[in-house]
Amino acid sequence: MCGIVGYIGKSDTTEFLLQGLYRLEYRGYDSAGLCFVRDDGLLERRRSVGRISNLETLVRRQPVPSRIGIGHTRWATHGAATESNAHPHYGGHPEFGGLSDLALVHNGVIENYQDLKQELMEDGYSFQSQTDTEVVAQLLHRTIFQMRQAGELNDQSPIDFATALRDVLARLRGTYGLVVMFHGKPDFLLAARCGSPLVIGVGQGEQFIASDPAPLYGKTDKIITLVDHQIAIITSRSIQVIQRDTGTVQPSIQVLTQGQDSHSCEGYEHYMHKEIYQQPEAIRNAIRGRLDRDDATAKLGGLNLTVPQLRNIERLVLTGCGTSWHSALIGEYMIEQISRMPVEVEYASELRYRNPPVDKQTLVFGITQSGETADTLAALREMQRKGHPTLAICNNIGSSIAREADGGIYLHAGPEIGVASTKAFTSQVVVLALLALYFGRMRHLSFEDGLRWIDELEALADQVQVALQTEEQIKQIAYEFQDATNVLYLGRNYLFPTALEGALKLKEISYIHAEGYPAAEMKHGPIALVDQHTPSVFLISKGLVYDKIMSNLQEVKARGGPVIAVTDRVDSQLEKLADRIILVPSVAEPLQPVVSVVPLQLLAYHIALLRGCDVDKPRNLAKSVTVE
Repeated sequence: MCGIVGYIGKSDTTEFLLQGLYRLEYRGYDSAGLCFVRDDGLLERRRSVGRISNLETLVRRQPVPSRIGIGHTRWATHGAATESNAHPHYGGHPEFGGLSDLALVHNGVIENYQDLKQELMEDGYSFQSQTDTEVVAQLLHRTIFQMRQAGELNDQSPIDFATALRDVLARLRGTYGLVVMFHGKPDFLLAARCGSPLVIGVGQGEQFIASDPAPLYGKTDKIITLVDHQIAIITSRSIQVIQRDTGTVQPSIQVLTQGQDSHSCEGYEHYMHKEIYQQPEAIRNAIRGRLDRDDATAKLGGLNLTVPQLRNIERLVLTGCGTSWHSALIGEYMIEQISRMPVEVEYASELRYRNPPVDKQTLVFGITQSGETADTLAALREMQRKGHPTLAICNNIGSSIAREADGGIYLHAGPEIGVASTKAFTSQVVVLALLALYFGRMRHLSFEDGLRWIDELEALADQVQVALQTEEQIKQIAYEFQDATNVLYLGRNYLFPTALEGALKLKEISYIHAEGYPAAEMKHGPIALVDQHTPSVFLISKGLVYDKIMSNLQEVKARGGPVIAVTDRVDSQLEKLADRIILVPSVAEPLQPVVSVVPLQLLAYHIALLRGCDVDKPRNLAKSVTVE
């Protein structure tokens, strides 16, 4: 959510800042801006509303030669998407002169900004924006001015400016990842983090800063990931990290391994389309090295709990947001069926505040693609405070949740750039299937059943490849239903959460209202929506509830509603009732969501294309939601 880039070094900064912002587009934004320290020491800023291309046009028309700069893509939280609300924000007061003026970019939310703003206004400060970020900039300006007046600040000492920033951060309540630069100070930047990620790329005579590693590929293979309550003083040749409680610390330099071409569309029109087609390989990566035929179980070494500890677990809590919550629902069904363990699924945003009674023998899993989702991170922290072991199912190595959880399982799905999650969802379901097998074999699942489960998992990627072959048929269906204003997605058992996910995909990228429901619940309200203009997408499998869901389908047809059936079996009854049938491979019922969701992803994608929507960057959404 939002993107930060920064540069200090030997080259002109404009190219890195712009290209870095382009690589962060997937995070979601509605405005963008850059700021430079010019060669004469003055700050100069460029900001625009809309896409980064608008900002680039402005910068190309009015270039600013500089070797230090910061940039930002903003996703509106406080105040509308306007140029005045776009970052970077200035800190300054006309009565105090210009020597300590500064520019600041910020991700996160400052919860007590209104109180701080009122305090600053009483001191004569004025504000040009509605943002919480400008309050931080002005508070830092005032702190520096007061230190200078008291003789406590050496203008040639970056450590003194870092001290001022530390004092400001102590007054903030909320989350931040921020980078600051100063008028007349072309030789250093300051960066700080609490709850919102920041990484520093280590170069030769130059340093790079970003809110995630994407802008750093091809620039450096060494990064420093700041952790909460750290401030970094960054010059072209050095990086000094200061921890709030312990002072200067030696930063850990990690190797940046992911190649740059993962952030290109590689011949596909959109990242989302590419990532839909990457699902077979992502599934293979999720299970690679994790299946043990000798013991008919899964190998999950990252759980960091002993076998006796795991055997003592009596309940699982799965928590996540959005698509991750949908995968958790499927995981609940699988784990309860295969391992006979009670499972609860909680919205992370609710779990943090609901304060439910949780037994001591409960294990909490946070499910997240980015590993930075604020609600999920907060929920895990709350569970940790209460003494429960917390594990993560996560795609982003080195993310906040991956570091703070007691252990976990990586998806290994590779970077997912499209805002609407696809391969992360199917990878999460597969990892939850591994977890079900692991706990099942630890309890009651027989050796033979464990081997059958392994066979199904090993065949799954090829079955998803077959499901991708429905695309041409789906293009025709998308053309027919592109003008719908409401769509119902209906399924039972394992395919109910899949219906939720299909509806979410359509809402996210085509802006058509869609609802996912258990098919049997349709008659308790949603059936009122059914008419000749409201298509219903039925998800049907060969399981125990086949006859039941066919009855639900007939209820829709009796009211004139068009029916699109996604199914692994076709019989004369379905051929008679459904207007369109999409046939997918038949797999074990608990894994049917992985196959059946593929045409739903493609349907949403092609409807969005026909409606002229921005598939990879849907309005109002962000890839990594780092605010509550």
